[in-house]
Amino acid sequence: MKMLRNAAFGFGLVLAAASAQAQTWTLESSASKLAFGSIKFNDLGEVHSFKSIDGAVAEDGTVTLGIDLSSVETNIDIRNERMMEFVFKNAPRATVTAQIDMGALETLGVGDSTVIEADGVVSLIGNEVDLFGDLFVMRLATDKVLVTTDSMIFLTTADAGIDGGVDKLKELADLPIISRAVPVTMRLIFDADS
Repeated sequence: MKMLRNAAFGFGLVLAAASAQAQTWTLESSASKLAFGSIKFNDLGEVHSFKSIDGAVAEDGTVTLGIDLSSVETNIDIRNERMMEFVFKNAPRATVTAQIDMGALETLGVGDSTVIEADGVVSLIGNEVDLFGDLFVMRLATDKVLVTTDSMIFLTTADAGIDGGVDKLKELADLPIISRAVPVTMRLIFDADS
């Protein structure tokens, strides 16, 4: 009987630990960054970003990132306006959804890191683009993790459905060429929800 009580107690501890680990996370927007690049004239590269992003990770490992498209920052005001009008068609938001293995996160000690595979989808102006990439994850504290791209992720403007908008930018800026492969990087800080 004592052994049965001990087994039941041990099982209860396992369940409690599992419940404690199954938690949700919220993006720390002010410490996070989503950036993308462009190349024009074949050899002139520029880095752009979005100033406003939000996100969360559910208990099952579903990651959702929201991007305020009006917060695009290309470091040239008129280009920001043209990006919104011609590339993003004045759409307010884009989203990225992905699925990650929460088990890989839950076993990380503070200061430990790992690389995990993630499959995702970008939803932008009515188009959905599949994403595949490796993410570098580091536990900064018991309640804080850093997620970055482990290597660069590339989107094509054709897949994203924005070729026409890029053509218009090229015309307005009188450019001979703008690359149609767009490198994307991100630095995301997530805080555990209490």
